[in-house]
Amino acid sequence: MTIKIHDIAAGVRSGNLRALAKAITLIESRNRDHSLAATTLLDELLPQAGNAIRIGISGVPGAGKSTFIEAFGMQLIAQGHKVAVLAVDPSSQLSGGSILGDKTRMEDLSRQANAFIRPSPAGDTLGGVARKTRETMLVCEAAGYDVIIVETVGVGQSEITVASMVDFFLLLQLPNAGDELQGIKRGVMEIADAILINKSEGESRPRAELARQQYQNALHMLKPKSHSWQVPVLLCSALHSQGITETWQVIERFRATMEQTGELQAKRRLQASDWMWTLLMDDLKQMLLSDRQVEALLPQVQEAVARGTTTPGAAVRRLLEAFRRGQ
Repeated sequence: MTIKIHDIAAGVRSGNLRALAKAITLIESRNRDHSLAATTLLDELLPQAGNAIRIGISGVPGAGKSTFIEAFGMQLIAQGHKVAVLAVDPSSQLSGGSILGDKTRMEDLSRQANAFIRPSPAGDTLGGVARKTRETMLVCEAAGYDVIIVETVGVGQSEITVASMVDFFLLLQLPNAGDELQGIKRGVMEIADAILINKSEGESRPRAELARQQYQNALHMLKPKSHSWQVPVLLCSALHSQGITETWQVIERFRATMEQTGELQAKRRLQASDWMWTLLMDDLKQMLLSDRQVEALLPQVQEAVARGTTTPGAAVRRLLEAFRRGQ
């Protein structure tokens, strides 16, 4: 069946959900023909993309990400926004992806006409999952979604990956003050544009205030990402919809500040350039590994490196020479 790229693109631009689903199915397909069609589709939709605010959200287990995203999304929709929630889940190929459970918990949001919740595609690598998420984000923007929330369901490297594709990175924490700041990783704090302490209601309020002070002290010891922005530490109760408005106001203020200084545009240009190189490296690796001569030589060379009878450098040179001979 011929894929009618122009028709799908026109449907996406008009906000048609069936066209949006078709576009994302193309992007997530592993079929080579579909991959080429998806690239053509993205090129056609690119002029309509880029107008949304892209928000990354991460948090410690139990921080209430799903509850927060639902309360946040519902409030934005009430203000007339269109909200897309996407996920980066490096554990999806092992666990089946916890975003499906999140979608069930975000019941009210998933029923809204102006909301779109998309599970993370199962992938063999975090890079593969991130690739699909980035491209899905562009399609959602072309479809008129003006707030894109990219949630990291997994842990570790996925936070850095999400931060590399969004404008604003929000870190959710719990009101548990302590010397180790809940074991929060320094690297994650360095990429945060705001820290939000959720579940800060009732008896937890004093602990939340203490935790806020500790996070503020910790942030002062880190080199700021931007001289134009001081990372705020906010309190909220997503369950009671408290502090949600203030969080959105902070994000709007951040966007206005970064646009005024030109840092937002510069950041997106750098992200696009970095992503091009990432894709190039991934495709070159795939091309190398699928070469017949390399494929035949690889087990032997790998075994020699493992036994210590050849160096990794010499092994690489042998593989590259085999690849060149095959071209």
